[in-house]
Amino acid sequence: MSVAAALGLGLLIGAVLGALGGGGAILTVPLLVYILGQSAQDATTSSLVIVGLTAAVGTIGHARAGHVRWRTGLVFGVTGLASAYAGTALNRQIDERVLLLGFAAVMIAAAVGMLVRSGKAIGPPEGDLPDAAVVNAHRPGVSDSGTAGVQLVAAPVGVRPPRRQTVQMIKVVAAGLTVGFLTGLFGVGGGFVIVPALTLALGLPLPIAVGTSLLIIALNSASALAARAGSAHFDWAVIAPFTLAAMAGTVAGRWIADRLPNSALNRAFAVLLLLVAAFVGGHNALALL
Repeated sequence: MSVAAALGLGLLIGAVLGALGGGGAILTVPLLVYILGQSAQDATTSSLVIVGLTAAVGTIGHARAGHVRWRTGLVFGVTGLASAYAGTALNRQIDERVLLLGFAAVMIAAAVGMLVRSGKAIGPPEGDLPDAAVVNAHRPGVSDSGTAGVQLVAAPVGVRPPRRQTVQMIKVVAAGLTVGFLTGLFGVGGGFVIVPALTLALGLPLPIAVGTSLLIIALNSASALAARAGSAHFDWAVIAPFTLAAMAGTVAGRWIADRLPNSALNRAFAVLLLLVAAFVGGHNALALL
């Protein structure tokens, strides 16, 4: 029964990961705890293996489509190495109920972020214009007909103000540290933080941000697992079928993503997250009373 359940849940998580990128992994821990019966600490460890390997496979698929920025992903991932170790150390010290309450709060934050993003069109930040861009500059002049006209003037491109570069770098470093810490503490990839950071701070198109987020999650999961080496318990009877099914599910997720509006997928998943967060938070809050 547990193997069949692990296979079914793995397909679900893989499909969500393939469709939404790293943010879809956030449901892995609640499913492991409340359906497959793992403790919170064991579930966060299992999640790192499942999510990390599935994200690595998903990265390959997105890379074939040209949707992965390798340099950006590596810089982002390396930034979170130290904070992943810090999150792992804290994970070992927190009571299971408190850990799950914190996880519920993270799910609520992720859901709110998804709902906000789904209502906005995400585009490149101001100043990111294509090479050889031409803009309309209203200058006094005379057109061929003898009336005031508009002259087309080439706009300077390819140069971003130093202050803007500094602000963007601070955002990327802050997001990288946050994602690394969440990965170590809760066993989630933090895709709900990565994707908006890549789109809003760096101006990456959404498909490329999703593909790059999977690379970052794979790197952070590997570093968090390295921090748990020698002390973590791995329930391979659950992890192996769950992971294999999740890898297969990413193919279905990409198929779904190609056929449904991303905003609709985000809204539906955000509502599901809020429902799960209400259950997890309420259950553990009552247990602590």
